[in-house]
Amino acid sequence: MNAQGILLDPTAELEPAARARLARPASLDGLTVGILDISKARGNVFLDRIDELLQARGIAVKRYRKPTFTRPAPTDLTQQIAAECNLVIEGLAD
Repeated sequence: MNAQGILLDPTAELEPAARARLARPASLDGLTVGILDISKARGNVFLDRIDELLQARGIAVKRYRKPTFTRPAPTDLTQQIAAECNLVIEGLAD
């Protein structure tokens, strides 16, 4: 999302799909947070700390990892995350 609130699509689509923003939850209490590691080097260091902080607050966390950062997440993985989590944190590092 850029500074103007426009979702930018990094794919080669000529006409990116319009997507409405979802409302942020008022609280994480009772929700399950998915953490998706896109498999870039050292991304797990940041995500491990986020996981630690969330769990210290009693928030349920589920971890996922893409097979490679060079491709979109496989459909079965995104469907699993959608079925098991209320929201997702995705992190990368370089």
